[in-house]
Amino acid sequence: MPIERPRLKHQFDIRVYYEDTDMGGVVFYANYLKYMERGRTEWLRALGVNQSDLATQEQRGFMVVRVDVRYLSPARLDDLLQIESEVTRMGRASLHFSQSVIRNGELIVQSNIQVCCVETVNMRVAAIPKSVRTKLAKITQE
Repeated sequence: MPIERPRLKHQFDIRVYYEDTDMGGVVFYANYLKYMERGRTEWLRALGVNQSDLATQEQRGFMVVRVDVRYLSPARLDDLLQIESEVTRMGRASLHFSQSVIRNGELIVQSNIQVCCVETVNMRVAAIPKSVRTKLAKITQE
């Protein structure tokens, strides 16, 4: 059985629960940021990067430093959403993501999010570890 390799683009499905919505059953706007955080985390996991291990073994973590979000249409209770995450740029210490929230093929939220690698002990900017860069390099060459 062939091993499925992660791509620069990753999809993660999430269901809208009652706790995500207001009394009218519409998703509260800030919850989309949570969905996108989960999408980036699952993208890293598919790449073979465990953020807990990264923090404990290499004293590195990722912190959001910039967010640009366009809300196009509301999601509602029980909707199944696809969170698409794609790396658009990698700097020495940063990753830039384009993230989309899609419902039944319709784009409902579009974002550009920049995360920065930091040292977990002092929260100062640090280079993305070689272990992560190596995994990123493998998928960019495919």
